[in-house]
Amino acid sequence: MTRGLIVLVTAAAMGAAILPAPAQAGGNGGAVAAGVIGGLAVGSMLGAAAAQPRYYAPAPVYAAPPPPACYWTRGEPVWDGYRGAWVRPRVQVCN
Repeated sequence: MTRGLIVLVTAAAMGAAILPAPAQAGGNGGAVAAGVIGGLAVGSMLGAAAAQPRYYAPAPVYAAPPPPACYWTRGEPVWDGYRGAWVRPRVQVCN
């Protein structure tokens, strides 16, 4: 219903603008100047509205992950019978 009403009103306005007006000898009383000034005013308002700064969300901040609570180190020496030598195995130490 609303869409049909809008189309009807728009068609009527365009039809009224296209119809020829009767000729006047006395001039139009500044109608052209008023139209130009009004057009400039509306154009400047639309231009100012379109030129507003656009605000975007800030870039995400990525923090480094916390250091792991565990680490690898060399343990106490133990005798390796297969090799026939003392070895220091790697052991994991957790806090």
